[in-house]
Order: sequence, then C-alpha cells, then structure tokens
Amino acid sequence: MSAAPPGAALPGVARVLAVSPHLDDAAFSAGALLAGLAAAGADVRVVTVFTGSVPDPTGFALACQTDKGLAPDVDYMALRRGEDDAATAALGVRGRHLPLLEAPHRGYTSAAALFGPVAAGDEGCPRLVREALEDVLQEGPGGGVDLLLGPQALGDHVDHRHVREAVDALARDRGLPLARWADTPYVLRPGAQPPRGAPRRPWEGELEAKVAACAAYATQLGFQFDGEAAMARALRGLPETFDPPLPAG
Repeated sequence: MSAAPPGAALPGVARVLAVSPHLDDAAFSAGALLAGLAAAGADVRVVTVFTGSVPDPTGFALACQTDKGLAPDVDYMALRRGEDDAATAALGVRGRHLPLLEAPHRGYTSAAALFGPVAAGDEGCPRLVREALEDVLQEGPGGGVDLLLGPQALGDHVDHRHVREAVDALARDRGLPLARWADTPYVLRPGAQPPRGAPRRPWEGELEAKVAACAAYATQLGFQFDGEAAMARALRGLPETFDPPLPAG
C-alpha cells in the first residue's frame, strides 16, 4: 500500500485489537481503517473468534460448505483460515485465529436459526469469548490496547451478538477505548438496520488494500456479494461507520 497521508493515524492509537466474529467480518467492515492504521505505524491485530474445524460435519453445518460448491471432505474452516491469512497480509496487519466453533456447530440447525433466539446450551458463549480475549490481551505489551474494535451486530447474527457482548464487557471492565463497526455486508441489504455512529471515508490506498484483502475470501464472495467485481463496487462506495465515532486524526 502507498504511504499513509497526513492525518491517517489516530491520535494516541499505537496498539489496535480488532475482534472479528468470522473469517472476513473485520476486513469487510473495517478493512480500510485497519490498513490505514497499519500503514501509519500502528501495531494492528485482528483476532477472529469462530474459526475451529469440525471433522465430518453433517446437516446444516455441512450445507454451509456444500452450498458454496465445496466437497463434503474439504476442511472448510482450514480453507477459510488460509484465505484470512492472505487477507491480513494484504491489509498489513497481524492475524490470530481462536478455535471456538461457528454457530452451525453449536446447535443452530438452519439459516433462520442464526438470526433468532440464542439456542439452548449456547448461553455461555459470550463468557467463553471474553475469556479467550483476555488471554489474547495478556500476550501484548502491558496487557492493553489503545483501541478495541468489534461489531455493532447489525443483522442480528448470533455469533456477532455474542462477540459484541464479550467485547463490550471487556472494554467496560478494562477501561479500553472502544469503537464498533457497522457490519458489512449486512448494512448493504434491503431493510437493513441503519448503522450507528459516524462514517469514515477511506483514502484511496486504504480502499485498494481493503478490496485486495476482501478478494482473498474467495469462498464467500459469490454468497455475500454476487462475485468479486460486485464486492469491489459495493465496498468502494460504502464508508466505514463506527460507534462511538473514532477520535479525530
């Protein structure tokens, strides 16, 4: 990516932790900001929560990969972790994968169920996410960050809701500066909840890095955006919105 222009850095922000529910959410929703902060010299880590592999998935969990043209014997999550490695490299940030399981492996048996009530037995998931994030924080210098990023949970996907609850609690209890991104592509869909907060317009170098990173998620582009070209058009026309608003550069 080209050098960051004056004002790309955020005041006092040298250590950033972005908490992504799935292997693409941070890049789709806040990739330009992450790339810009890294280019300006910040240490940016993207921790993705639900990335664990499950041998021999069945039912709805299996359908989540076969409906994308993948054979049943493919390790879908390993494939997606590889995509994420390429995406974080394109953004210029550090990636980390936590081994928690996505909702289809936790008792959610249909697409509709992902956006409904929390399933029986899954009530403790936010606590597990919070504990895992505490461990991640301890790995960094001083056990803290200057900016914590996570989802607004627009669209109401249960994994996003769980991560928002965990991130909000972590920020509150540790006194960490927090900003929540507007979840993309949910914010683009007809009837979507309006994003909260203030929009941030990326500069061109950030957009180039974001689009290149998001193109790495090849298994998701047809499902989420109707292809790579449509993804690039959508993301280039969409500001990244954060609540609370980011500090002025």
